[in-house]
Amino acid sequence: MPRFAANLSMLYNEHGFLDRFAAAAQDGFSAVEYLFPYAFKAQELQQRLQDHGLQQVLFNAPPGDWDAGERGLACLPGREAEFRDGFAKALDYAAALSCPRVHVMAGIAPGSADVKELQKIYEANLHWAAEAAQPAGVDVLIEPINTRDMPGYFLNQQEAAHQLVQGLGAPNLKVQFDLYHCQVMEGDVASKIRRYLPTGRVGHLQIAGVPERHEPSVGELNYNYLFEVIDAVSAQCAWEGWIGCEYRPARGAGPGGTAQGLDWLRAWKKSHG
Repeated sequence: MPRFAANLSMLYNEHGFLDRFAAAAQDGFSAVEYLFPYAFKAQELQQRLQDHGLQQVLFNAPPGDWDAGERGLACLPGREAEFRDGFAKALDYAAALSCPRVHVMAGIAPGSADVKELQKIYEANLHWAAEAAQPAGVDVLIEPINTRDMPGYFLNQQEAAHQLVQGLGAPNLKVQFDLYHCQVMEGDVASKIRRYLPTGRVGHLQIAGVPERHEPSVGELNYNYLFEVIDAVSAQCAWEGWIGCEYRPARGAGPGGTAQGLDWLRAWKKSHG
């Protein structure tokens, strides 16, 4: 049965960040993810996890200057030292939070840059990160992101991500398969689940409704069907990852907004025991 993690960067915005852990646990989540932990001390976050019986399953390595529009450093020329320092910081947080996965954002490709050169930098940084993370038992994840939400992002297609992971050959380098981004860029989501999940290269799944990125029950994707596909394929290949709920609640950040929009999750759990 699929296991769902609450994305605390997008869900429960009716609460302050540190109060979102309690809200997620109250709604039945047993795991959480979010974009970045670095605004808080690791011990403070660890205490919230412990207090509410939650697992930390994913967060991102430092992305550069987020407020200035940077979305990762891994493909950017001349930023290698900053990338390594940031990833070392991410590993420190992963150790404190017992988090087994860190997502490395590729970055926005500079308009004048040579794509082949960016690819070399990207692969070298990922190779280094995977080696650095392996002794800690941490998987390094890369995620194809759609160019509508993030114009210019360097990695956009599932096949490109899987070819890169397969080519580098690091056992702890994996793909973060976001079904929302996949539908926007490529479609044919169910077939891609059946194709990629058995490879062992998928480290994490994420979901959201398409096209507005609201609840999975809203939009053009039939997530009940896709959950059945994930369930069936997982049973065949022993995939035991998490599904991150990375969406914006349609009811906004008003009182009860996130919880009121979890009917889809309550119905799925009820029908699947």
